[in-house]
Amino acid sequence: MLGAKSKQTNEKTLTVVANASKESQDTCVVAAGTTIEGKFNSTENVRLDGQVKGEVKCALRLVMGETGRIEGNVRTKDAIIMGTIEGELIAEGLLHLKSTAVIRGTISAKNMTVDEGARYVGECKIG
Repeated sequence: MLGAKSKQTNEKTLTVVANASKESQDTCVVAAGTTIEGKFNSTENVRLDGQVKGEVKCALRLVMGETGRIEGNVRTKDAIIMGTIEGELIAEGLLHLKSTAVIRGTISAKNMTVDEGARYVGECKIG
């Protein structure tokens, strides 16, 4: 997985641990057609074009493509969302909702950009 180790435990937790320095630009890619059930944790950037049913934690940047879908809570530093999230979304830095994004749940972010056409239903806390 791009220079990373994967670990599957009985609690259905997938943890991605980088073998590189803090300046690393490694990215974990979840391709379209892939479904992950359970907790998903990454210490690096994540590109999500598949589906996750469960909690997602990303220490750096989450980029979700148009085919990406998460059914569960998301916590990340920064995010660019083009897909669908059903659950709480927490971005500690910048959250960018592209025109194809659909969020159903609470949004919490330090800063947020919303492109025309993006949709969200639920509470939104910015700042």
